[in-house]
Amino acid sequence: MKLTDVIRRPLITEKTSILRERDGRTVVFEVATGANKTEIKRAVETLLGSKVDHVRTAIAHGKVKRQGRFAGQRSDWKKAYVKLRAGEKLPEFFEGA
Repeated sequence: MKLTDVIRRPLITEKTSILRERDGRTVVFEVATGANKTEIKRAVETLLGSKVDHVRTAIAHGKVKRQGRFAGQRSDWKKAYVKLRAGEKLPEFFEGA
């Protein structure tokens, strides 16, 4: 798996913004469901240039959605809570969020 396939997008929500303001070192990403913690750590360190302290992952299960009498299910996805080492700066695209 390529490094650019591991990290899909950063998650910028109210919950992740509060988490980032509280300690200033945690960043949350949507990642590939097949990626493990070692691959996520390597991808963040290579692509963002920041040293990673540790990684926590969680799987978000897809919701069942209906439209009339037809029901479908969204696919499951994985998110990673990446905590940077002390003294590391957040990437620039998180500064304004």
